[in-house]
Amino acid sequence: MELIIMLTNHDQTVENAIELFEKCKGLPIRHWGFKNIGLPVPEMKILVDNMKKAGKTTYLEVVTYTEEECMNAAKLAVECGFDCLMGTLYYPSVGEMVKGKIQYFPFCGKVWDNPSKLGGTNEEIIADAHKLQVLGCEGTDLLAFRHVNDPISLLEDFIESVNFPTVVAGSIDSYERINYMNQLKPYGITMGSALFAKKFVPEGSFYDNLKAVSEYMENLL
Repeated sequence: MELIIMLTNHDQTVENAIELFEKCKGLPIRHWGFKNIGLPVPEMKILVDNMKKAGKTTYLEVVTYTEEECMNAAKLAVECGFDCLMGTLYYPSVGEMVKGKIQYFPFCGKVWDNPSKLGGTNEEIIADAHKLQVLGCEGTDLLAFRHVNDPISLLEDFIESVNFPTVVAGSIDSYERINYMNQLKPYGITMGSALFAKKFVPEGSFYDNLKAVSEYMENLL
């Protein structure tokens, strides 16, 4: 299970993301990303370049829903040199645009609003993930804990039924949730706001919280 650290708080990239990454890049975390909102494009390019020079795999997570918005996000991800585009709703035009350039992990299920909500039955969301796999996406972005009905039931049915790289994004904000994710073992989980909210080391900095999570996950079986 990969830990993907997002330099985002309240669904936008923090202003000091470049400085923050430099402070934290020595921690044994290989996967880093941020949102398409919060930084000017030139700074986004600098941050992606810094991440890649440090040997990291890079992710742009995008919470947009119209075809035009999703296409613009895909173009931005390619222009900035990200390794993976996460989020957006799937459109054939977006799939074709990123094909052979970067990996694509679009949302599965009915996603709307910002902060995002996830709707649909377990069966519908699972069927959508299977569809994305057939369409040639490299994986999917599952907003499990944003599900409007039953996140736990969804997660268990989904992991049992879908043999496809899945990143569970959002609301991984406690050691209990990390343990639960480790039992299910999706491809990866994202974490961002919980670190800024000091959910793991209440008196610590972002770095302190990230270090605590990193060390905790290294010891998981």
